[in-house]
Amino acid sequence: MLVVFALVAATAYAVDVISKIVAVDRLTDHPDVQIVGDLLVLHLVRNPGAAFSTGTAYTQLFTGLAIAAVVVICYLSRRLGSVAWAWALGLLLAGVSGNLTDRLVREPDPLRGHVIDFFMLPHWPVFNVADMLINAAAVLIVIQVFRGVRLDGTRATDQTEDQSVDDTGTTDQHPGERAP
Repeated sequence: MLVVFALVAATAYAVDVISKIVAVDRLTDHPDVQIVGDLLVLHLVRNPGAAFSTGTAYTQLFTGLAIAAVVVICYLSRRLGSVAWAWALGLLLAGVSGNLTDRLVREPDPLRGHVIDFFMLPHWPVFNVADMLINAAAVLIVIQVFRGVRLDGTRATDQTEDQSVDDTGTTDQHPGERAP
């Protein structure tokens, strides 16, 4: 599962970084580009804040939280036992890392860099590929949680080998075990 996780993360991260490089190159000092009329427009924004451009004064805090998230995701990836979880954490790592990269390498300064956003929908904040990856990961994580699939691939309803329920509904326990 670690290979799936790493391939998903690396590929999705590359797509995000390349899309931002192209957006900056093609949209800086140029008019917006209508892709689907007013429904989808390419509009370059350098975002110092979080989602919906909130918290613009807390860029360094967001950078620290992103670094912590990358560490936690990498730590959790060691326990992967499900392809769906590998995809979810791979997409999440790519999205968080993509926006973190902007915060680390873009102006105005390291740890305070502005995130490149360029997809604009009506009545919605401008966003980027990393944001889409984070949302896709969230959907996959919610699905796995509702399905009862744990990170290691086991199901929340699986019974342990140490305990079984007989036909009367009572629990058989091995010697030395306490009742739940």
